[in-house]
Amino acid sequence: MTTGARSSPVALQVRLHRIEGQVRGISGMVADEKDCIDILTQVAATTRALQAVALLLLDEHLHQCLRQSDPTGRPQEDRVEQASRAIARLVRS
Repeated sequence: MTTGARSSPVALQVRLHRIEGQVRGISGMVADEKDCIDILTQVAATTRALQAVALLLLDEHLHQCLRQSDPTGRPQEDRVEQASRAIARLVRS
């Protein structure tokens, strides 16, 4: 992944490490047979955090795809199609 000033790889790694900790916490809650509602609350928070990372990655991809000059000389329509596929992939997940 190539990122500019918009979202640095370090910032994304920090978010992903936080999410990793959340998942470990959920696993511990399940093992300790904590209240189901509390577990679901943590699952929802983790899901939102992953969605935020996905949106950051998509935003970066769109900016690269649509704003940078394409060294391969592909037409603009191809880059728009690539961006559209990335959006569809995120929405389907």
